[in-house]
Amino acid sequence: MKPLAYRMRPEKFEDVFGQDHLVGKDGVLVKMLEKKKMLSFILYGPPGTGKTTIASIFAKTSGVDHYFFNASTESKSRLKDIIDTTAYHDILIVIDEIHRMKTDVQDYLLPFMESGHATVIGLTTLNPYQSINMAIRSRCHLYEVKKLDDEAIEKALLAARKELDNDIRIDKDAIKAIIRYSNHEIRTALNLLESASMILNDGDLLTAQTVYRIAGKMNHDLDDHEDHFYDLLSALQKSIRGSDVDAAIHYLARLITLGDLPSIIRRLLVIAYEDIGLANPLMGGKVVSACDAAMKVGFPEARIILSTIVIDMAISPKSNTAIAAIDEAIQHYENEDTGTVPDHVDNRKIKINPEIYHYPHNDKDSINDQTYLPDKIKQITYYHPKDESSYEKALSDRLKMIDKIKHKKR
Repeated sequence: MKPLAYRMRPEKFEDVFGQDHLVGKDGVLVKMLEKKKMLSFILYGPPGTGKTTIASIFAKTSGVDHYFFNASTESKSRLKDIIDTTAYHDILIVIDEIHRMKTDVQDYLLPFMESGHATVIGLTTLNPYQSINMAIRSRCHLYEVKKLDDEAIEKALLAARKELDNDIRIDKDAIKAIIRYSNHEIRTALNLLESASMILNDGDLLTAQTVYRIAGKMNHDLDDHEDHFYDLLSALQKSIRGSDVDAAIHYLARLITLGDLPSIIRRLLVIAYEDIGLANPLMGGKVVSACDAAMKVGFPEARIILSTIVIDMAISPKSNTAIAAIDEAIQHYENEDTGTVPDHVDNRKIKINPEIYHYPHNDKDSINDQTYLPDKIKQITYYHPKDESSYEKALSDRLKMIDKIKHKKR
């Protein structure tokens, strides 16, 4: 007999749990089918939330000739075979693990997406803004398949009880235990229910104690590239940024349990410069040293080093002025005409007339009244210091002196 999770796979949108924003009465995918206006889209979210199920139901309901393609295991030639059918009619392609699609396959697919001959439904567990090529992403709508809440999983478990080989009863604590042990993954929850039912007889009551005995270790072994892991990294960063040392240690502990040391280290390095920055510039070097030491010793001892530096980072003064300055400058340059480089900064002009460049080291305090921004934006200010730490207060005081010499208002 097929596994319970397979038998419970919904055949219509009404049986999909917890995704009403997509497949409920007013869900965007339902409306798309009702209006017979199919758009390419990407479904992203944690495993076990119903991405493949939703895509399959959509494809079958659409009435369009549809195909399934796995970007991880199938080749460009397989996609070409599928695409060749568009010479006769439009098709729908469901692409699993779309984040793994190779560049040459993407390049082949794009013109058919552009012309509308091929509508694509992409599936991924990763954040599409980080993992999917811009050329594909810009041609697709992005829809999040959300992690199921307790109520949705409870409904699924109670519905699944009727499909078990024996007629058992389930108490509320057992349902809570399954939800907790499954980490809100519906496949895991159904598998756990099926396993627990095998040691019971008709009429027996499934209790939390039975679930604990069957489950063993909780489902913590998540792939380090899944969104849940990024949620924990983000929670760690927000806790350090918010100077909540106990929350920072809590999320660090959860990340350590998952065991991906390089990802933790990369995030700590970012935090040191994004959130602490110029309020405590020595922190960057301290984090680098701590991360190097953690990599050398590895787990379990690395947990001690990570705990030490995270405590220091959480309590440290914070400043985001560096990231705010560079992001504002990038946005300004990308969206507005900021003018040309001044002659006295342009090497080509300086070679023709060296006298137009004034060498700062010949001046008192290495400061002169020349400005280096394009004339069009010469009074723009990107860096706005905070006076909340002694170091950045000192930077602010010196900046005031520099601005006075350069006749600049900040």
